[in-house]
Amino acid sequence: MRAGRLLATAMLPALLCAWPIHPARAANPFAEDADPRRTPVVRVVEQVGPAVVSITGERLTPSPFAEGAEARASGGAGETGGRVLAYNRRVGSGVIIDGARAYVLTNAHVIAGVTRITARLQDGRVYEADVAGADDDLDLAVLRLALPKGAQPLPQARMGDSDHLLVGEPVVAIGNPYGLSNTVTTGVVSGTGRSVNVGGRPITGLIQTDAAINPGNSGGPLLNILGEVIGVNAAVYAHGGGLGFAIPIDRARRVLDELIATGKVTHVWLGLLCENTAPDVPDHGGLRVSRVFPGSPAATAGIRADDVLVAIDGRRLRDKTELLAVLREATSRTPLGLLLSHAGAEYQASLLPQALDREAALRLMAWRWGFTPAVGTGNGRRTGAAVGEVRADGPAARLGLKPGDRVLRVGVLPVNGEGDLLAAFSRYQLAGQLILRMERGERTYTARLLP
Repeated sequence: MRAGRLLATAMLPALLCAWPIHPARAANPFAEDADPRRTPVVRVVEQVGPAVVSITGERLTPSPFAEGAEARASGGAGETGGRVLAYNRRVGSGVIIDGARAYVLTNAHVIAGVTRITARLQDGRVYEADVAGADDDLDLAVLRLALPKGAQPLPQARMGDSDHLLVGEPVVAIGNPYGLSNTVTTGVVSGTGRSVNVGGRPITGLIQTDAAINPGNSGGPLLNILGEVIGVNAAVYAHGGGLGFAIPIDRARRVLDELIATGKVTHVWLGLLCENTAPDVPDHGGLRVSRVFPGSPAATAGIRADDVLVAIDGRRLRDKTELLAVLREATSRTPLGLLLSHAGAEYQASLLPQALDREAALRLMAWRWGFTPAVGTGNGRRTGAAVGEVRADGPAARLGLKPGDRVLRVGVLPVNGEGDLLAAFSRYQLAGQLILRMERGERTYTARLLP
């Protein structure tokens, strides 16, 4: 795909059975109708439109206006600590996936950084909303609407199957582009398994569609002709008219329960390190296992160094980027089926991923990157995360890092404390090289770490 800039488009414990893998099918929209104007698309919109919401997020930021009247003209203002603050509004879309519990699925970037969220239904009802859970890596969030006591369940959309899409099948997008509520666009599935870069972050496995997706559509549903949600609209290719992208609904369904129960998706690991296979290797494909950690899920499953990891849950792996994409969608609650090869003979294994909690991440970071953050780092006013211990002869030591240096950025991710550094490690744990922005004393510099 031609290089170009991608824009996110929003200006810019439940049981697993709650999200059925094989949902009941919708009524056939091709059924005979006395009114020829009520096409299949019209019936999809009539069926799902009431479950699509317009999301408005507000946040207070310093106002460029000094006078109260002018500040009010900018969208509302308040006084905090002597500073004039103005409300900035962001508009996006969402779809109700559980009407009884008032859960709305949307994009994480739609509600990022906002302090107040409201959702407006097609019939004009407006509700305050809280964030039940969000994950920036997956760009998914679940909101819970504050329904009044005794309120009837809200209309909800039916989730479909995005793992077996047909390229060329018709789709319908409903959202609020530029604040124009319940706007409908149509098109087809233009492609599947697309990998794009949104705001410096790689997102893989997306649905590509030519149904028009514009700023404000983010978080709205992409629907098949049966009126089932097959994707969450997320991005548009800025310089390629007609190129929009949606997050497959099956990816969202795998993490919904964890998002609602814990507010986040816990990063996981398998207990192995992999390297891309060389292009000149016969039957090139898969990842060569370079190390298996004792006592890890991979070790328990019998995986050995020099095995080739071919596929996970049927998804073929060509490089470490695809493995990381699979791990970002995996949870510590659901086993994974692995296809591997040893000495040319394929075999299968099953393992339950291990949650990459703080202690596990620190141990792995010390081995993989060769350093750990200082105790209590990020609690003061300075930005970044201070380097604590540096392992002798490790990658950080070879680079010349010393205790007291500060990590300001890892790859595209800014770092301000231990939490940010561990989040960066979770994302880049398999990376063959890292670009770090560092600070030593009064000097900042860029360095390349080779794990």
